[in-house]
Amino acid sequence: MKKVLRVGEKGKAEMGCQEKSLTDDIETRVKLIQALIPLGLEAVGEVLTREVEELAGMRYTRVGGHLGHHRWGFQSGSVYLCEQKLPIRRPRVRNQRTRQEVPLRAYTKLQQPQKAEKLVFKKILGGLSCRQYEACVEAIPETFGLAPSTLSRRFIQSSAKQLEKLMERDLSQQDIVALFMDGKTFAEDEMIIALGVTLTGEKVILGLVQTATENEKVIKEFLVQLLDRGLRIEEGILVIIDGSKGLKAAVRKVFRHKAIIQRCQWHKRENVISYLPESHRKAWRKKLQRAYSEETYEAARQALERLKPELRMLNASAVTSLDEGLEETLTLHRLGLFKYLGKSFKTTNPIESIMSLVGQRTDKVDYWKNSSQKQRWVASALLAIEPSLRRVQGFRYLDRLRETLQNEVLRLDQAA
Repeated sequence: MKKVLRVGEKGKAEMGCQEKSLTDDIETRVKLIQALIPLGLEAVGEVLTREVEELAGMRYTRVGGHLGHHRWGFQSGSVYLCEQKLPIRRPRVRNQRTRQEVPLRAYTKLQQPQKAEKLVFKKILGGLSCRQYEACVEAIPETFGLAPSTLSRRFIQSSAKQLEKLMERDLSQQDIVALFMDGKTFAEDEMIIALGVTLTGEKVILGLVQTATENEKVIKEFLVQLLDRGLRIEEGILVIIDGSKGLKAAVRKVFRHKAIIQRCQWHKRENVISYLPESHRKAWRKKLQRAYSEETYEAARQALERLKPELRMLNASAVTSLDEGLEETLTLHRLGLFKYLGKSFKTTNPIESIMSLVGQRTDKVDYWKNSSQKQRWVASALLAIEPSLRRVQGFRYLDRLRETLQNEVLRLDQAA
């Protein structure tokens, strides 16, 4: 007689816990793989480029390729990486003899989401650990339906190359008129990111530095490196920062009077209302915002001064916070540019939005092996984001900003 195994309530509970644990484990591991998508897109581009070279030869040469095969521009397309459908610009090849397009094998494989999903879960259920970064990277090419020998080594090294590319790019050809600086927390560390704005309004990632806090010494060395790489500040540069004393001190010591500092009005406002009871914060946030929205320096300054007596009745420390660095929050007003460039340069929002996009790619990782891994991932994310960044609002007035900065630097030179 066959034995019958009875599962009691305790056994059912244990099985339920195991299933829940397995589900959580799967979700965690899938998130890690999806965090590699920026690098995956780069790898996809490399594979498609290589196949085009095999079919049509090297660009601008008549060497290699199949007879009659020619490049045929680009077309919008999409690929599946894990469960996500992502847009790409796919290269095209045409057979001049048959007058037909030659399909790319790699692109066809990358349009098979069901196969990718099945392979992902096969790897996950096989015991892929979130802490085995290299093992996870090596699994990705198979997940995409591509041969591991084609991509695995390049994929592992890709983030290191991205970091090198970011930190060594020549800045001498970039006509930078404004600079945003802010930090993002990674475990116990802070990643300080520098974002430049060119005279034509384009946003350019200038570099990053890892530090325990927004430390003056570390940031000074970082700024010196930017100058060594060709960052030009002789005609003046508008530097937008939050209220960090370390950032401000470093900018002053390295850039001296060439840097005109605009303190973030959003950070100042939030610092002030943090002293107030919760019931008063919403109203005072609106009052401070209205004062800062005045277009002229005189109007904005007077509006802020009128708020001080009422604010002092609630909390005198809030008034002290408002007074600290107040003039630097009104730099654009004082220069007569708030009306034209206030939306873009009155806060650190442009770099905050970049931080948010970086976080979409890195916040899912709950274990960082070392400093190199953090910097490689952040650099890869930044370079993946950079092409999609829009020009700043009011870019048509950046010539006026340049002229105003030149006059301000000349005035400070004469005063010195």
